[in-house]
Amino acid sequence: MRTYSASISARSNRAFIRLFGRRGYSVLGYSGIDLTKKKMALRGPVFRLLRTQLNHTCQQSRTQSVAILGAPFSKGQKRRGVEHGPKVIRDAGLIERLSNFDYPVHDFGDLSFNHLEKDDPFMHVPFPRTVGRANKLLAGAVSSAVGAGHTCVMLGGDHSLAIGSVEGHARQCPDLCLIWVDAHADVNTPMTSPSGNLHGQSVAFMLKELQDKMPVIPGFSWMKPFLSSRDLVYIGLRDVDPGEHYILKNLGIQYFSMRDIDRLGIQRVMEVTLDHLLARKQRPIHLSFDIDAFDPSLAPATGTPVNGGLSYREGIYITEEIHSTGLLSAMDLVEVNPVLGASREAVEATAILAVDVIASSLGQTREGSHVPIHEIPSGKEDTEQLRL
Repeated sequence: MRTYSASISARSNRAFIRLFGRRGYSVLGYSGIDLTKKKMALRGPVFRLLRTQLNHTCQQSRTQSVAILGAPFSKGQKRRGVEHGPKVIRDAGLIERLSNFDYPVHDFGDLSFNHLEKDDPFMHVPFPRTVGRANKLLAGAVSSAVGAGHTCVMLGGDHSLAIGSVEGHARQCPDLCLIWVDAHADVNTPMTSPSGNLHGQSVAFMLKELQDKMPVIPGFSWMKPFLSSRDLVYIGLRDVDPGEHYILKNLGIQYFSMRDIDRLGIQRVMEVTLDHLLARKQRPIHLSFDIDAFDPSLAPATGTPVNGGLSYREGIYITEEIHSTGLLSAMDLVEVNPVLGASREAVEATAILAVDVIASSLGQTREGSHVPIHEIPSGKEDTEQLRL
């Protein structure tokens, strides 16, 4: 079994500088880690037909290496603690879990976010400039990671970070599609949002169809809509605000509530999801996974838990099927909040679940993920050596 070292080698230093530049080297921590990953065969006749080459950077990112990028940020909502999400996910054994994967995994540490001393609310939206600046920084980092040929894994932080993560991905892969796994639709505008929190408005910033419904929010002048509603699918919804429900229906967005999952089953949900997004052409997938998509009995340490969520098997099946397409190009894992866990066990359970989601998205299967063995060693030679 291959071991890894968390020390910074000269080679990993050079890789970091190529990815983020020398200025970024002073901002982010970095440890270069060579890991291995089990290659997965594509399942199903539909996806066998879809496996052709993409002629841009995104194809390389899905086959060469993984970049882990921490985003310890909480100003997209009002509850403290979610900024510690990246640390507890790493502490739960993320890098160790990925150590059997068949390509390099680089942990580039955490982005450093500056919080403005004066950041007045816009309408009833808190911290707009701070959230905008953080997402601009994150967008650049994700774009650099994907452009360098990595599959980017962003560890949040709250779900407002998806604004920058998906936008940065889209700079390199403008034809991407988005799978949003969440109890919430996060597609409010400032006018429809009951709370004003930007973690509940992330998707509204992205959608071209909502461009004339979004005011000019301070801190977001850099952001332009880039995603069509037909390129988005929601899975796991069960707490949708009235304005969001109108947007989903009016724009014809494909979504699966927990009732739909109960009615159809998760296998059919994933078949329809991937057919909807990939039937026209094979293209990169961005997975944005909020840990509150799971039932609170499984993921209690999160800010907005809603009863009746995904089971463990349903959540992992989603990520296994996405991995099986061979098209995952970037993903987010957000809203793990250790401060809100009622006990140490609750925090650990939530963080380990986050690791499971990431690992299965990158190729771990429930059959096991091991260093590849291409043949069974012969016992005959060993026997002959013993005789000698």
